[in-house]
Amino acid sequence: MLDLDMGKYAAFVWPAWAISAVVLGALAVRAGLAARRWSAELKRLEGDRPAEGKR
Repeated sequence: MLDLDMGKYAAFVWPAWAISAVVLGALAVRAGLAARRWSAELKRLEGDRPAEGKR
């Protein structure tokens, strides 16, 4: 069984875990949004160039 009782340190440990979880979640969301933008930009740039082998 998990022992989640932090005793006198709980006031410091639990907020630190919560802040870490929020920051990591925000970084994951930011990376996902950036990947979408980069993917859309790549598709746009690939659409601008002439197709290879067709002249």
